[in-house]
Amino acid sequence: MFKNKNILIAQGGGPTNVINMSLVSILEQEKKLGSNVIGSLNGVNGIINNRFTNLNKVSSSDLKLIAQTPGAALGSTRDKPDAKYCFEILEVLKKKKIDKFYYIGGNDSSDSLRIISEYAKDSNFNLQCIHIPKTIDNDLVSNDHTPGFGSAAKYVAQLFSGINYDVKSLPGVYIGVVMGRHAGFLTAASSLLRKTKSDGPHLIYIPEVSFSFDKLLSDIKKCYSKYGRVIVAVSEGIQDDKKKLISQTIKKKSEFDAHGNIQLSGTGSLGDYLSDKIKINLKLSRVRADTLGYPQRSFLGSTSEVDQREAYNIGNFAVKSSNKVNFSFSAGMKERVNLNNNYKIEFKINTLTDVAGKTKVMTKEYYDLKASNITKKFINYAYPLIGKKLIDTKSLI
Repeated sequence: MFKNKNILIAQGGGPTNVINMSLVSILEQEKKLGSNVIGSLNGVNGIINNRFTNLNKVSSSDLKLIAQTPGAALGSTRDKPDAKYCFEILEVLKKKKIDKFYYIGGNDSSDSLRIISEYAKDSNFNLQCIHIPKTIDNDLVSNDHTPGFGSAAKYVAQLFSGINYDVKSLPGVYIGVVMGRHAGFLTAASSLLRKTKSDGPHLIYIPEVSFSFDKLLSDIKKCYSKYGRVIVAVSEGIQDDKKKLISQTIKKKSEFDAHGNIQLSGTGSLGDYLSDKIKINLKLSRVRADTLGYPQRSFLGSTSEVDQREAYNIGNFAVKSSNKVNFSFSAGMKERVNLNNNYKIEFKINTLTDVAGKTKVMTKEYYDLKASNITKKFINYAYPLIGKKLIDTKSLI
């Protein structure tokens, strides 16, 4: 078994509303075990630059506040370790005599941890690496869902519910561009608070289904004729039938992050482009587009109590599991078999190779291709995750 002596915690990738719940739960459990716990500032980048903080000194009152705060409390990074980078990490960890390394992150972060774990083994360094899942995209394989998704889904669902009443008041076409590079779960969440068949979003487009401008225009024309208004939810990662990102086709120059991913956030170009297409081709004057951006993963008012609880509990599970097994792993959530029963989630151990660098996408049973919308099965899957603290609504029109 690995000793509980010197513990390192770091956070990587895009932050979420509940990422610090996992941080705090790990820290609290390890402190109870008498461990010396340090945090790396800005993920693996902080390790090679020797930027650490003593987490044992953080007070209980501060931990309570940190747990409910969005953003990565230790700072994050998009760095992806290669062989040289991993060697530098291991040299630092050896000097620090680290026995256990918890890395809270998504699929890119889990892949980084896999590489570090393998190089540690190759160099005969006794290090247990534990991945704690988090991502608003909900795209980690071998997991029912991931901490961070529930709160982001709640934000998206509430935003589109509010937009629904706004566009009812002043009819037109509204396009909301939602985060999601390869997986459409978050975009699909825009449908979770619809009350009637006439409520928006009327059309939803996800990366898993080839995007066609002709179909978009045809869909909008039909919906506008039927309802006198149209609300569209579209993923930032939509792509054509040749798997080329629509965002990439409209940008003169694409930017890439350290993982080789095309930078999709930080611009409203996709929404503006779709808006102009609709105005010109359908001769509609009132067409508006928004890119939802960072509030999806940081808005305080959208934190799901279910998401908070699960993010905290998976941290506890990881600590307890790490003391029962003598290998590195990724903490996970067991997939639900029956979505119609009372909601309950259980945790499990995944190997790092099970999760690392892989992407989960929406299944066909969650999307109605003909209607360009979401099925009831997806609603049953995702609705419990946003929690019960919701504002009820009513309109006279």
